[in-house]
Amino acid sequence: MTWTAPEVTRTSGSAVADEREMLTGYLAWFRDSLLHKCAGLTGEQLAEQTVRPSNLTLLGLIRHMAKVERVWFRERFAGQSFDPMYDPAKGKDADFEDLDPSRAAEDYARLVEECRLADEIVATASLDDTFVHDGEEISLRLIHLHMIGEYARHTGHADLVREGVDGATGW
Repeated sequence: MTWTAPEVTRTSGSAVADEREMLTGYLAWFRDSLLHKCAGLTGEQLAEQTVRPSNLTLLGLIRHMAKVERVWFRERFAGQSFDPMYDPAKGKDADFEDLDPSRAAEDYARLVEECRLADEIVATASLDDTFVHDGEEISLRLIHLHMIGEYARHTGHADLVREGVDGATGW
């Protein structure tokens, strides 16, 4: 049986919530939106390059966002330490280029798990909590804003890639 990315119901947030609920709600919506762009596709389709000469694929975006979730929330904010998610010997773009369509289900599950773990870490933290990265103090609030921007940018990329895979467009 061929694995296909599952259907995703996007989290809807309030347009009048307090700051924390709005930031976490929009982040959840963008996370779901990226996965929504992948719904119904096989590993082979997720790995398909459709916007040449770019190396962007939906599977690459899934892998990249799993890495970004881990780096910002678990490594930088929570101070946890991990081996690199992808082989550094394969270059800085290994998340986009070292794709194995037969592992798409595992890559997809990794992103979902990294999001869950990130939410778990920040559940009891204040948006004002900080850490130092490259000599600069950064707040959890800024991480949320950064991640919303990161997902928004890559969800736009996913729109173009998905349209090239099977013609699907839209929200």
